Amino acid sequence: MSEDKIYISYNHIHELCKEIAPKIISLDIDFIIAIGGGGFIPARILRTFLKKPGESSKKIFAIILSLYEDIKTRGDDKEEVGTEVKRIQWINYNDSKINLNGKKVLIIDEVDDSRTTIHYAVNELVKDAINQSDNGKLNTEFYMFVLHNKIKEKRAELPECIAKEGHYIAARETPDCWIAYPWESDDIVHHQLMAEKQGYDIDIKRD
Repeated sequence: MSEDKIYISYNHIHELCKEIAPKIISLDIDFIIAIGGGGFIPARILRTFLKKPGESSKKIFAIILSLYEDIKTRGDDKEEVGTEVKRIQWINYNDSKINLNGKKVLIIDEVDDSRTTIHYAVNELVKDAINQSDNGKLNTEFYMFVLHNKIKEKRAELPECIAKEGHYIAARETPDCWIAYPWESDDIVHHQLMAEKQGYDIDIKRD
């Protein structure tokens, strides 16, 4: 079934995170950085599956970026992607006592759309990691996880550290369509019914 708008349920997202967890566990990451708001819920769900017996849960740190600045009224509730990324919230390294140097860091967002936000976030985190290093070089391994990667022409490239084999993980690739996530809905009952109708509930399609 091909739709211009697909509805994704919480159940579906939970299953995607569960499915991808073994691959991420093998990376042995130190902590998670979630890009808000879309990356918050996948990050929290994934953390449950990453916890090993006898170990503490992975810490999640949050950054918030804004890309949807200028929204045009089109009559279909769609937002047009902006061209400038703005920081709304960033990591306070002193208060959080987080050091990126020498760590394995997993960055999470819900969707790789234009790639503008991911490009900005990763590059800024790389700068932070280099500033924290003793030799002025990047000693941090960054990984990127998204629930969905839209197959389309991107406005930005993956940063070099993420473009390396095994460092970019997308649970699913989708056409360039409108993906409606449950946390964006003001009518979750309708949203759930649409997800079930379209096949984006528990019965995920396994590759």
